[in-house]
Amino acid sequence: MTRVLVTGAGGFLGRAVCRVLLRHGYAVRGFQRHHHPALDDLGVDQVLGDLRDPDDVHRAVDGCAAVVHTAAKAGHWGPAEEYHRINAVGTDHVLDACRAHGVDRLVHTSSPAVVHRGRDLDGVDESAPYATRFRSPYPASKAIAEQHVLAANSPTLATVALRPHLIWGPEDPHFLPRLTAQARAGRLRHLGRTSKMIDTVHVANAARAHLLALRRLAPGAPIAGKAYFITQGHPLPVDLVVNGLLIAAGLPPEQRRVPRPPARLAGTLVELAFRLTKRATEPPITRFLMDQLGTAHWFDITAARTDLGYQPEVGLLAGLAGLADWIASTGSPTAEEPVTTGGDRS
Repeated sequence: MTRVLVTGAGGFLGRAVCRVLLRHGYAVRGFQRHHHPALDDLGVDQVLGDLRDPDDVHRAVDGCAAVVHTAAKAGHWGPAEEYHRINAVGTDHVLDACRAHGVDRLVHTSSPAVVHRGRDLDGVDESAPYATRFRSPYPASKAIAEQHVLAANSPTLATVALRPHLIWGPEDPHFLPRLTAQARAGRLRHLGRTSKMIDTVHVANAARAHLLALRRLAPGAPIAGKAYFITQGHPLPVDLVVNGLLIAAGLPPEQRRVPRPPARLAGTLVELAFRLTKRATEPPITRFLMDQLGTAHWFDITAARTDLGYQPEVGLLAGLAGLADWIASTGSPTAEEPVTTGGDRS
């Protein structure tokens, strides 16, 4: 069996990638900071370590034929240097280890945020340029990492970057728990008179896209050195997305609205206050978050359909029904810290 290393195997997307790889006959090694009994149950060989330590990364990569690099520091708040060391420098460590140990395939998990400039993105494809200014260190560090990965594509190491957008589904430790917490606290509002269109992707579809990319990737392959947006292929108004998730969580849909300019001003002021007081906790609203909620961001996935053979298998309604069943059986979703050096992807 081909042994594949999944960095961030203990995270939301990483666990889903491990499952789909195992179902298709791959041997899987996971690399993350902490031991996860759930990965033992799946049959994943776990190597513990930190992306910031090149020796740890080399130890994990050694003996693997391919790498799926999902690990990152997620979230939109925190020291820029920490994001850079984990997301950009950590990715460089993965690239160095691949070269040193003869790994010839690297599937990298990127983010559509690398092209988001705070303005509407209506159906753009992969020709959209990288943003040059970012509201958060997360997309800034991910843009550097993606560019390094694609530039590393060579006759001996084939690389590809996937950009899954707003991943959701059972076991979500980020978006859904924070959304429901805001709703329960009465702080949730929709922005503007009309809702902007956005894309999302169910975690099972995002994981399958990584499998498809791994299967089609090889030195000199048509997909090598390219980036691909990965979504449901069905953009919706953000109100419908938010309310669908709230209903799945057993909460009433949100109907209240606030104008966009005051919301953006509030995000700026709250962010400034947190910076001046040097608070480490994530603010409830920031400029980055207001940009994400107040602009359109949906993408043309023709390239992923054509080049990867990608087709979303879990539809929106089926995905929401499955999410509702999972929440009913496990209880309210609980948020994890959005910081990881070997785990959760947002």
